[in-house]
Amino acid sequence: MATAATPLNVPEGRKARGRLQLLLILLVVLGPMVLATCMYKLGFWVPDGRSYHGVMIGNGQSRADIGIDGHDERWQLLVSAPQGCAEDCQQLVYLARQIQIGLGRDASRASHALAAAQPLAPGYQAQLGREYPQLQRYPLDSGRYNQQVSEPGAQLWIVDPHGNLVLRYDAKVKGKQVLDDLRHLLKLSNIG
Repeated sequence: MATAATPLNVPEGRKARGRLQLLLILLVVLGPMVLATCMYKLGFWVPDGRSYHGVMIGNGQSRADIGIDGHDERWQLLVSAPQGCAEDCQQLVYLARQIQIGLGRDASRASHALAAAQPLAPGYQAQLGREYPQLQRYPLDSGRYNQQVSEPGAQLWIVDPHGNLVLRYDAKVKGKQVLDDLRHLLKLSNIG
């Protein structure tokens, strides 16, 4: 025959200790989430430093948004030349190839490309064919490009395998800085 369960008589001291333990557990679990949300919304305790050297493109822009139609399944070092490929553009094309080579064992995870709004000079076109056989070339819609990009002149972009723009550099960038940024992205990324 089953007996009816009787309520436990727990002393008041143990109840208080149990409540305190429950509050501590909730504080440990929910506290970091509440703190992180407050830090994000209110902007306090956010570090001022950054670990990248270029201009971060954090608005979800893609190659197509700036007038470049092309696709690659790898990370890409993309040189854009809205006014033709002059000396600064040519230097960035060379730099993009050197950065890809500098990746070493990860070189197969990246490619280099040139998007030009105007036809290239015949001499430079021939040089690209000889010296840069893996360079991908895309047309550049200068109207869309000028609407989206306020910086004049040739630019070097890091593009992820989905075609999203990640970082942008001007023509004065040092190759070591771009190489460091791209290595860091490849280390953190499982794609491409």
